[in-house]
Amino acid sequence: MKTTNHRVSQKRKKNRQKVKHLFPVVIERDEEGFFAACPTLQGCFTDGETLEEAVKNIQEVIELHVEDRLACGEEVPGRDVVSIMTMEVEV
Repeated sequence: MKTTNHRVSQKRKKNRQKVKHLFPVVIERDEEGFFAACPTLQGCFTDGETLEEAVKNIQEVIELHVEDRLACGEEVPGRDVVSIMTMEVEV
């Protein structure tokens, strides 16, 4: 029986030892709910109607992004020091 690519990637996923990664996440409130982004991983952003939904969604997006990088043999970026602050500007 021929194995599909999906089955092969699932088998690799099971055999791979899990490693914990830590990424910064920025969450902002907007008119429609919350916007969440991971500045370390280009293209990792999502939204949610509630803060909890946005947090759940960005975690899923990050997991999928990292899984895809690993499946393609790419490196996962290390921890970068990120400073998040609120800045008031009067104009």
